[in-house]
Amino acid sequence: MENLFELFNSCNGVCTDTRTIKKDSLFICLQGENFDGNQYANEALQKGAKYVIVSDTAQVDNTKKFWVKDTLLFLQKLANWHRNAIGIKVIGITGSNGKTTSKELINSVLAKKYNVLCTKGNLNNHIGVPLTLLELTKEHELAIIEMGANKPGDIAELVSICEPNYGVITNIGKAHLQGFGSLEGVIKTKTELFDFLSREEGVVFYNQDDERIRQQLPVNCPTFSYGTTSTSNVVGSLVKLKPEVVFSFQSMDYKSKALETQIIGEYNFYNLLLATAVGVYFDVSFESIQEALTNYAPKNNRSQVEVTSRKNTLILDAYNANPTSVYAAIKSFEQTEAKQKIMVLGDMLELGEESAAEHQKIVDLVRNLNMTCYFVGPIYKRVENSSSHFFENKNEARSYFEKHDLQNQTILLKGSRGIGLETLKDLF
Repeated sequence: MENLFELFNSCNGVCTDTRTIKKDSLFICLQGENFDGNQYANEALQKGAKYVIVSDTAQVDNTKKFWVKDTLLFLQKLANWHRNAIGIKVIGITGSNGKTTSKELINSVLAKKYNVLCTKGNLNNHIGVPLTLLELTKEHELAIIEMGANKPGDIAELVSICEPNYGVITNIGKAHLQGFGSLEGVIKTKTELFDFLSREEGVVFYNQDDERIRQQLPVNCPTFSYGTTSTSNVVGSLVKLKPEVVFSFQSMDYKSKALETQIIGEYNFYNLLLATAVGVYFDVSFESIQEALTNYAPKNNRSQVEVTSRKNTLILDAYNANPTSVYAAIKSFEQTEAKQKIMVLGDMLELGEESAAEHQKIVDLVRNLNMTCYFVGPIYKRVENSSSHFFENKNEARSYFEKHDLQNQTILLKGSRGIGLETLKDLF
């Protein structure tokens, strides 16, 4: 297999999809339940690939098409080989919530001083991580690799590929319970990052305010902390939520002014602190850290804020949802400075046997708040079907809101991507 790795050095990157193929690239024929990349080997060559890696012996010619037993394993081992050949420092990020936003914030800060390779979008799985690593060049000085997990062992697999020198678990909560089986399963898998850093003498960044994270810290790792307590390496203060976060920080002898950001939510206060801590650790100037964080604007339905034509302030956070993130979003929204507030909450998917109970907890929580809330999705509908504020799907919700014009409200949309709450925003 290592002899084939050398093919990569003569190619213009790696491709796994003929629809996005680059000239002179190395095409790797991946296989899945519903596709077989081997079928596209010849098409890849016709479209400009220099070489193709196949797992179908009938395709092999040992000139342009070369055989390996497992093309996915080849991709992963190639990425690890290339990561070590380049030899730069890697920061690994995982967590139940906030890892993509944290990754983007850290990238914004570190890019002020370094040439950084950063995971694009949420390409954070067993395919996305190696594809990201294979974009490393000798010009890069740091890499930020996001790692997602939805079943036991996922993080152990990903850290074996990217071999991080630094790492952070943003938090550990009730996400993907259908795959993990329990919160204990989530904890065991997420902390596989700490296990690796402990063995390799890496550095851990951690939120000192998060008791669950503190309990999981490896005993023999250097650490760098952030939080609201005076003993943290970077100490932050949440000034207010407008709904955008206004915060300040201090580190060593430096104390910032109140920084007005473009990102909402108390939960993002900690993501901002994490990015600050990483910047301080890597000697980015305080002025550059502040500039990066105040200029960062979220996208892709993640904590986006916009004022609509109906003069509503719309908070769109409809990319993902689980009990931990929804609870945090509700409590943060409750603190937001706004007189008239409405929530539209969509189902939380992939919770397995805990689904009904976790949705009931959210409904019970909302009942104790002095806010109007609408629930969208079949799971919420099964929890309570007697109220006009519960809708089976986005179409039922659309019909309702088309007849009820909302103006001068602050509105939170929070739910799993599969519910499609983002399709309702034109109504507000």
